[in-house]
Amino acid sequence: MKMQDVRAKAKALGINSFGKTKTALVREIQRKEGYTDCYGTAAGECDEIACCFRDSCLEEGKPGKRSSKKS
Repeated sequence: MKMQDVRAKAKALGINSFGKTKTALVREIQRKEGYTDCYGTAAGECDEIACCFRDSCLEEGKPGKRSSKKS
């Protein structure tokens, strides 16, 4: 998912996206939606089937992929 899409989703949920990294913003959205704030930490597995960030998260969590673990 592109950052523009993440910002639009955050705005729809009433979350301020200014100055936040994609990872930090996605994790805040995940918390707001009732999911575990785990974006980018999945090591090829994820049990949050309904999370809209699932595919992007699994891609971020691949070995060798630069992933921001800090929020």
